[in-house]
Order: sequence, then structure tokens, then C-alpha cells
Amino acid sequence: MGNYGSNLDDILAQDMHQWYNKFMRESPSGLITLFELKSILNLKGLTQDANSYVDQVFFTFDMDGDGYIDFVEYIAGISLLLKGEINQKLKWYFKLFDQDGNGKIDREELETIFTAIQDITRNRAIDPEEIVTLIFEKIDVKGEGEMTLEEFIDGAKHHDDIMDMLKNLMDLTPVLVIIIEGRTRPVVKDK
Repeated sequence: MGNYGSNLDDILAQDMHQWYNKFMRESPSGLITLFELKSILNLKGLTQDANSYVDQVFFTFDMDGDGYIDFVEYIAGISLLLKGEINQKLKWYFKLFDQDGNGKIDREELETIFTAIQDITRNRAIDPEEIVTLIFEKIDVKGEGEMTLEEFIDGAKHHDDIMDMLKNLMDLTPVLVIIIEGRTRPVVKDK
């Protein structure tokens, strides 16, 4: 199916028919469950935090909340992550980070997500606690220990270093490559 590496332009250049065929190959019913998503991505032996993160990603893609990702949600999610405007991406990140759904992100939620991402990607270049501290120092200007959607978007947009960190941490290119190329390369294996 080709070697896409990190060239997202190639991924985006595929026509809708190809995307649909790949989607239907992975999920002939036309619906992907959380279990099927983990199977497609060959995610095994995850920590509890990493498992929760994958669950949260699934639920943010499941826009109608019916417990399935259909083709429209699948394409909408991928398009958002690859081509979405910065405000749209930041809203999606916020929804992902807000694990308890209370409309605010606290330090624990953010650290849990960043730790989980590192568990999945095995990229531990920066300590999650350091990332969270930096984000809260720069964005939580009131010092409340939590951020609303508006605070998060405004703060992130005004700090290039935070935007760069978020882009790097939230890069789902490896996941998209697995989706494109099929189940040929596992992301995480049992130890």
C-alpha cells in the first residue's frame, strides 16, 4: 500500500473511495467499536492510563455518542486532525483532555493524558509533569489549577512553544500510517 512515513500530504491525496474501501476492510459492518479500534491498531498490554487515553480518543471521534465510529465520523476525525483549523484542533484536544467532562482541564487530567501518550508512543523525551507545569504556568493565569476551553484556546494560541509541544505530543501520524498500511506494523506489543 505504499510507504507513507510521515508525509501526510500523501494520506490526504487519497480519494474518498480508497478511504472507504480501507474502512470497510477493517470493519465490514461499517461501524468500528472501541474493541475493534484497539485491534486495528494492535494495541495490547497498555497501562491503565494509556488504555484510558485510547478510550477517550475513541469517544471524541464518536461524535453522536452511539458507541461506534461510522465512516462519516472516521473521515471527519481524520480530516480535523490533519487539516483542521487551529481552533478546531484545540477544541478537540480540550475535549480529549477533559476526561471527566466537567468543561475544565486540571493538572491531573493533563498529566494522565500526556503520560498515556508516552506509554503508547514510547517517546519519553519530556517528563509529563514538566509539560503540565509549563502549560499551567503560561495558560492558567488566574492560578486556579484548571482551565476552561476559552482559557486553553486563548493561552495556547498566544504561546508558540505550547502550540509546538501540543502538535508534537498529539501527532497521530503513526496511527494514521497503521490505518493506511493495514495491520502490518504493531504500535505496542506485549512484553
